[in-house]
Amino acid sequence: MLLSSMSSSMISSSAAASSAISMITTPGLPHYGAAVVVGLIALLSLKEVLSASEKWNKYLNNSFNLAIFPLLLSFAAIVYFKVNAII
Repeated sequence: MLLSSMSSSMISSSAAASSAISMITTPGLPHYGAAVVVGLIALLSLKEVLSASEKWNKYLNNSFNLAIFPLLLSFAAIVYFKVNAII
């Protein structure tokens, strides 16, 4: 009897906590859009400056592309969802 009452109280408190979390957080992209934009601008600027250097090679180019590509996809998704929210 005690075990079943503890179990039901844990389930109800877990359900209340999950509903409280779902009321606070919004679905979709997180609110890190500014960090994505700043990081993308910084990496693109750094790539442009370093491409004029004598140390630039294809391995360094691939490393920058590896970091820039996911940020570019995130930026495109942020722009899409912001425009979609306006329309």
